[in-house]
Amino acid sequence: MKAEKVIYWSDELNDDFAGNDITTAKVGAEFKFIRRGVIWRIFAFIAYYVIAVPLVYLVSKLYLGLKFENRKAVKKVGKSGFFLYGNHTRGLDAFIPAMASFPKKAYVIANPDAVSIPLLKHFVMMIGCLPIPTELDGMRGFLAAVRERYAEGGAIGIYPEAHIWPFYTGIRNFRDVSFRYPVEEKAPVIVMVTTFRKRRGLFALAKKPGMTVTLSEPMYPDPSLPPREAKRELRDRAYDFMVKTSEEKGNVEYIKYVKKEL
Repeated sequence: MKAEKVIYWSDELNDDFAGNDITTAKVGAEFKFIRRGVIWRIFAFIAYYVIAVPLVYLVSKLYLGLKFENRKAVKKVGKSGFFLYGNHTRGLDAFIPAMASFPKKAYVIANPDAVSIPLLKHFVMMIGCLPIPTELDGMRGFLAAVRERYAEGGAIGIYPEAHIWPFYTGIRNFRDVSFRYPVEEKAPVIVMVTTFRKRRGLFALAKKPGMTVTLSEPMYPDPSLPPREAKRELRDRAYDFMVKTSEEKGNVEYIKYVKKEL
């Protein structure tokens, strides 16, 4: 498949090609990361299980050709919550954890832009968004919410690359900061890798390649290491699995990424 376009990049840690033009809302101490009202919880159940997940699954399956490999790995964590790390290649990545962990509810740690559109803010929160605070005083509530959702048995989705590079076929370097959560909670981690494949049959008429999401076996932090080292070691295992899987799957290049010459 010939690449449809070329994108030039200079900083793999900070460049973002999502194409969003959103004024980021403040997420601080006053932000309600968890709402406990009965009415809110009823509407959140409907928004998640009746509307969002079924609709996105159908769109992803038919339009994007989404399929999972080794999804049975999720069953191996039992009733425990877990942290789900993946590479960030599409705006719809926000729903991949929900489909991978179903019927467990997934909560996705996201850029605050996700809650910056007034009419969509509440719906986004109902379907599991955990926005990263823009203010330091919001971190306490944010971290408490992450711990509570994990303790409830939820899946916590994290994209450590942070920024969207549409249809990127490699794995970008990323920091180990987000691996503090499973280290602190001694929690299982499952790594998911999105790769792109050539579609066949009638679906070959679609210009976009199909998406395959491959899940790792559960990983656990090394209890013999100090927290800082455990965080780095867990990050390296996750990164190595992503790189190996991406290379083995033979990605189809829909968009070509070229590093700018300095």
